[in-house]
Amino acid sequence: MDHTTFLHRPTLRRPVLVAAFEGWNDAGEAATTALGFVAAALDAETFAHIDPEEFYDFQQTRPTVRLTDGARRAIEWPTVEFQAVRLRGSDRDFILVRGNEPNLRWRTFAREVLEVTRAFGVEMVVTLGALLADVPHTRPVQVVGSAGDPALADKLGLATSRYEGPTGILGVLADAANRADVPAVSLWAALPHYVQATPNPRAALALVERVRTLLSLPIDTSALVEATEAFDATVADIVADDPELVGYVERLEANHDQEASSLENVPPEDLVAEVERFLRDHPGGSRP
Repeated sequence: MDHTTFLHRPTLRRPVLVAAFEGWNDAGEAATTALGFVAAALDAETFAHIDPEEFYDFQQTRPTVRLTDGARRAIEWPTVEFQAVRLRGSDRDFILVRGNEPNLRWRTFAREVLEVTRAFGVEMVVTLGALLADVPHTRPVQVVGSAGDPALADKLGLATSRYEGPTGILGVLADAANRADVPAVSLWAALPHYVQATPNPRAALALVERVRTLLSLPIDTSALVEATEAFDATVADIVADDPELVGYVERLEANHDQEASSLENVPPEDLVAEVERFLRDHPGGSRP
């Protein structure tokens, strides 16, 4: 762990690592918002961070300046933090990894994260992502889960990923985990491409609920539900003021409902294939 600085080394029981990164993998900031909500709800404690110097192009991912006491300035560098979650009454704990998607040396970065997983005996890696798609804001957010290992996918009721095409740091990290014999699961939320507001609490809530179910986490989502209701009302008002957009949304709703009725008996692999097709066709991760 040449590039990781530890504030302290917590004692963790059979941890699962959950990761989300700002950038290409994070449409509407849904994935990082979801993981931030989980961290706050479970009193996560930062115990380490990765040195940004080796992994970021600061002309692309710029540091920010803030006032610390109203007068002195401090520079905040893009970074990745490791946070520990200890759950009472559970036989396992969690490590949360959140930060900016690195610009440089992805293989070295992934190895750095995997060295931390080995040091703490991580038993599974879960990555969270969000993408923009042709979906209506008036329907439930679809969260698609997949795993590279068919046995793990079958055990968790997920699809087996057969994706080929452009990827982000989530794909690189999942591949590194699989090569290190650490099971890896990916969860992606699909957001309406015409809703530009960020963060998107509706999609974040969908990811939190899926993580909560998958990992049996004791999380109260009522605050995020309230934020989602306010967000939905704002989006509805914006759409209602644009007749052309109203018509477009109605067409999306009709397509969604038709596909939903025809997909009731479709294997989950086919649903994942639709998300993977979008990633291939939109290698930038999002669109205006």
